[in-house]
Amino acid sequence: MAFGDYPAEYNPKVHGPYDPARYYGKPDTPFGELKVGEVSGWLARRNKHPQAIAAACSRAFWRWQHKYVQPKRAGIAPFFHVLFGAMAFFYIINYGRTKQHRNYKYHW
Repeated sequence: MAFGDYPAEYNPKVHGPYDPARYYGKPDTPFGELKVGEVSGWLARRNKHPQAIAAACSRAFWRWQHKYVQPKRAGIAPFFHVLFGAMAFFYIINYGRTKQHRNYKYHW
């Protein structure tokens, strides 16, 4: 599969128009329906190739786009998602600098 091609599992005669938010591979048990003993087998069945991880991130992005950004009457939710995501990202990358400025009740 080259960059920008359809997934190998996609068949336009069977699936109809292509949807970038849909997984066209063999369906598996959803994570929420697993029992604790089945989690290791479920994780072992995942494709851990970087291309598969990128495809999963792309599908998640398109699901987010279809749900929050592209409806006719999209609200302010996508703006707040990006805002809070940026706040969390910058907090994490600056945590090493800001942890030095903690105020303790008792000083040693």
